[in-house]
Amino acid sequence: MTTEIKSWEIVDGRLVPVESRLADFGRREALDLESWLESDPSIIRPGLRIIGRQVPTRSGPLDLLAIDRTGGVIVIELKRDRLPREVLAQAIDYASDVATWSLEKLGEVCASYSGEVLEDVLGQAFPDIDLESLTINGAQRIVLVGFALESSLERMIEWLSEAYGVAINAVVLKYVRTANGAEILTRSAVISEEEEEARTPRRFTIPMSDEPGSYPEEELRPRLVEYLSRNLVTIGWIRDLLLPACLEDSKVTRDQLKELVAQTESANAKKVGLALGSLSSQLGRKENDFVRQVLGYSYPNHPWEKDDFFIRSEHRELVTQVLKEVRGDRAQPTAAPM
Repeated sequence: MTTEIKSWEIVDGRLVPVESRLADFGRREALDLESWLESDPSIIRPGLRIIGRQVPTRSGPLDLLAIDRTGGVIVIELKRDRLPREVLAQAIDYASDVATWSLEKLGEVCASYSGEVLEDVLGQAFPDIDLESLTINGAQRIVLVGFALESSLERMIEWLSEAYGVAINAVVLKYVRTANGAEILTRSAVISEEEEEARTPRRFTIPMSDEPGSYPEEELRPRLVEYLSRNLVTIGWIRDLLLPACLEDSKVTRDQLKELVAQTESANAKKVGLALGSLSSQLGRKENDFVRQVLGYSYPNHPWEKDDFFIRSEHRELVTQVLKEVRGDRAQPTAAPM
């Protein structure tokens, strides 16, 4: 439970209560607060990197978007005063939209905000992580930030977090301006960092699976054509690199796939690693069972690394026809030597 924060300044050996409002000193609460949190997002939660501000969603602009070292995305909603209970539905609405975003979409948001590609931002913020094993946007977290909160909202946050493992918290700030003009920002949280780590969050996860589909060919073919026609970088790697390579050879290893991706991306290991992580996540989405129906893989080395990709023998002709249709007159890519 949060505790009301009160402040006193020691003046000539006596305690003088300090009550300050941002508006009293010409501060524009919403804009100033966004800038302060951008300068040091650790006041929200340690280990965050802001990648977007006033980010458009299908339900309106969300205040701040961040990412952590696990690849999880954090939706941060700010209020200029008290956090009302209605802000919870608003933030969940934003998070449910963000949960559907691809790596390319997040990359666009990051580039628009910082002028840098997402891979570089992650590499700079978390230099010790292995980007290849990172699942970007595999889970979402909500943080509500304000200067007070309604008791009903606090109760709902506690219940969702403790009973259902939903990754949500509220941070309550207090602005203090001392007699000599120093400005101080203090914080408390509904759920402590220790409690957050101890609770196993279910978050807003993307359903994953390794199970292949079982669609009849008259349904499988149009699904593949529609999917492989999408103008997304990750799907482009599957369409233009992985599937053609698997048609040329009975098996394509992860290392061989790395070489193929490196030919289209920078040879920077972090970028190639993140690309493979994105491709692996795309193949593992439960909804893409029709892709796994024609494209198989195994886990020979690590339980988190897909490897030894292959086209199932009964679908080789179908894949050849679909690639010819979706790629049109574009020349078949030359696969790296196997």
